[in-house]
Amino acid sequence: MNSSADSVAQRETGRPLTGTLAVIRPRFERRRPRWQRIVFGLSPKLAIGLGIIIAITLFGLLGPMLLGNPLSIRDIGRTPPSGEFWLGTTQTGQDIFAQLAHATRGSLFIGVVVGVLAMLLSVIFGVIGSYVGGWLDESFSLFTNVMLVIPALPLIIVISSYVADKSILMLAVILAITSWAASARVLRSVTLSLRSRDYVAAARVTGERQWRIIGVEILPNLVPVLASQFVLAVIFAILGEAGLSYLGLGASGALTWGTMLFQAQNGFALTLGSWWWFVPPGLMIAVLGGALSLVNFAIDEIIDPRLRTASLDKNKKRAARRLRASIKAGATT
Repeated sequence: MNSSADSVAQRETGRPLTGTLAVIRPRFERRRPRWQRIVFGLSPKLAIGLGIIIAITLFGLLGPMLLGNPLSIRDIGRTPPSGEFWLGTTQTGQDIFAQLAHATRGSLFIGVVVGVLAMLLSVIFGVIGSYVGGWLDESFSLFTNVMLVIPALPLIIVISSYVADKSILMLAVILAITSWAASARVLRSVTLSLRSRDYVAAARVTGERQWRIIGVEILPNLVPVLASQFVLAVIFAILGEAGLSYLGLGASGALTWGTMLFQAQNGFALTLGSWWWFVPPGLMIAVLGGALSLVNFAIDEIIDPRLRTASLDKNKKRAARRLRASIKAGATT
């Protein structure tokens, strides 16, 4: 086989394969620094998604401290983007760029709080119930199924309409109450599979307490699933908050991407052609949702071996193409 490969390489590049690899190999065997191995070892989906999320998070954290008061009224009316106001102003002269920075912080806060609360409820009803078993598992499973049957959006609208003065934290709690059931169902099925594993049975035989088995033996194996469900909960929270605020059911006095869209609607921004008022918050929702979806796809590749194998096959083909290109480049020189 080596002789045939050498003959093919001799015919294509003018030199045997072993000699070509001897020239190329030192360049690939050069050891990269640790940070380069970590960065280049990431999945492209994960790297792009995390990069966008970090950029938006920094904008939401640092922007409100660097920009002025987003509610300051100026006697200039509605103006398009300019050097002074990068995203223009509203009909009352308020800086839209400053509003976008504060709204980013508010929307991210809702997304993170909803994700954390939804994961806590999912662990209680999905992991603890399925591990303990018996009547507790049956009760938790019944309640989870009931929450799954009820449509989420109408339930959110009904609950929000009955709460008069909603703070941003209250809105996050409402969204979390209506978004945990699907994650609990997924965690329950995975936990039922894990509780029959040998290491869990060995921990029970040695007399370990149930809470320690759940915390030490089961939850660490659920980290990829928890991360995936957390990302989905954040996406649901941001989209849900935007929908509620657009309908006028958002948090009272809070500034989020949804409230910016609501104010743009009330200010007839679409009718008057003030695209700089409603496009930035809508674009931020779309970009962050796409970035979170990329991260979720990357986590799915980690969880599902079939997706990971397909990704590795693509990487191998890509590496083979680079190797062939290097061989041809070496042959021309």
